[in-house]
Amino acid sequence: MTYSIRLPLEIENRLEFLSIQTGRTKSFYVKEAIIEHLDEIEDIYLSEQRLEDIRAVKTQTIPLQDVMKRYDMDC
Repeated sequence: MTYSIRLPLEIENRLEFLSIQTGRTKSFYVKEAIIEHLDEIEDIYLSEQRLEDIRAVKTQTIPLQDVMKRYDMDC
């Protein structure tokens, strides 16, 4: 799939320099950056959603001590 994005000139210049220095395309590095950070962005979004659910009492939490006890772990 093809995407079109606008990047600040500073980022474009950095990508251009990196591309020239390494012989790889700018698209390669844009794709690598997305792959590298997509998991982190998804985790942040999921965490925010869970926190909203907890605050709205839509989900129940379990105290750490209970989890540790359930799995026979030392506190």
